[in-house]
Amino acid sequence: MSLEAVLLDFNSLIINDETIRQKALEEIIIGENLLYDSSDYRRFCLGRSPRDGLNQLLSNRGRILSETNLTKLIERQSKIYLNYVNEIEDLEIYPNFQDFLELLQSHNLRIAIVTGALVAEVNLVLEKTGLTPYINLIISGELVQKSKPDAESHLLACQKLGLTPNQCLAIETTFLGINAAKNAQIPVVGLANLYPVHILQRRANWVVDYLSELELERIMLKY
Repeated sequence: MSLEAVLLDFNSLIINDETIRQKALEEIIIGENLLYDSSDYRRFCLGRSPRDGLNQLLSNRGRILSETNLTKLIERQSKIYLNYVNEIEDLEIYPNFQDFLELLQSHNLRIAIVTGALVAEVNLVLEKTGLTPYINLIISGELVQKSKPDAESHLLACQKLGLTPNQCLAIETTFLGINAAKNAQIPVVGLANLYPVHILQRRANWVVDYLSELELERIMLKY
């Protein structure tokens, strides 16, 4: 068995979009005449799909919505996010991310994005950053019923790629993402874009501060 594909998180891995997502969430919550707290995004939404995160936040505020109304809010939230991203003339990716994609390609590894974000958001970011040609597969929030930390999205990626979990490597930035990969029996790298290395060390198989520190060839020997 050998490593054949790398499954990448999206939010806070390709671009640092946490501030944009917080602004979009704040507009939605205030629009529902509810109080917004600056901790709400990390508490309820970080690492989750928009549906799961927004549903949990609204439930915490005592607001229960029908699936139809929740879908409308998610669509509004996504439009706000897309507008913010479109307004950024030079959308910056995390340092060394494109170099890392080229490294993966040089080892003939397929590259998938596995995320709870909506596909329109992923496609816009990839287009604006020129990264679309590197990506072989996108598993977005619309394609699964269960959000991370459930294994569904990672297992669907394996299925679409025609691979088993032990032929894949996941790279995640959140606790929920790391747990999702582990629940799918996929070895996982914790990338310290959001949390310090020492916080991630007990959760992931490998942990790095930067993708440039990842010893890919050494990891490939484990497969």
